[in-house]
Amino acid sequence: MNICVFCSAAELGDEYTAPAREFAELIGSGGHTLVWGGSDVGLMKVLADGVRGSGGRLVGISVEFLRASAREDADEMIVAADLAERKALLLDRADAVVVMVGGTGTLDEATEILELKKHGMHSKPVVLLNAAGFYDGLRRQLERMEAEGFLPLPLDRLVTFAESGEEAMELLAKER
Repeated sequence: MNICVFCSAAELGDEYTAPAREFAELIGSGGHTLVWGGSDVGLMKVLADGVRGSGGRLVGISVEFLRASAREDADEMIVAADLAERKALLLDRADAVVVMVGGTGTLDEATEILELKKHGMHSKPVVLLNAAGFYDGLRRQLERMEAEGFLPLPLDRLVTFAESGEEAMELLAKER
């Protein structure tokens, strides 16, 4: 399975890197491929190191202005012209999507995939890895949107939440 992971390229603490490392090792040891933003820094590096160290493949999709931080030993590295093309390529190459902690770029990627899924333009499983409760606020907001009629389908058909890397992999296996 090609698993796209959206996440931060920032240097983060163990409360975020440990679940990412756990999930990365499950990707690699399960014979899966990581499809990710291609950066060799921060949480993206932790993720790629874990996948590579446990025998998995790496497909990076970077963007021209971040080419200098692209991982050199990826099995495949694609450089998109801009962020919109990068997102489209990431989703096109993925069988499933996991969203880890991140900033506005990660939030943008997460909301775009949910919007596509809401409109039936994408049917791949989406899991938010809620490390250290990072997405508790977003979960509450999405639940409110569902309760007040802003979502045309049940929230659990759009996205599921995992509290660990192991749970994220179990949810992906169940949803496929």
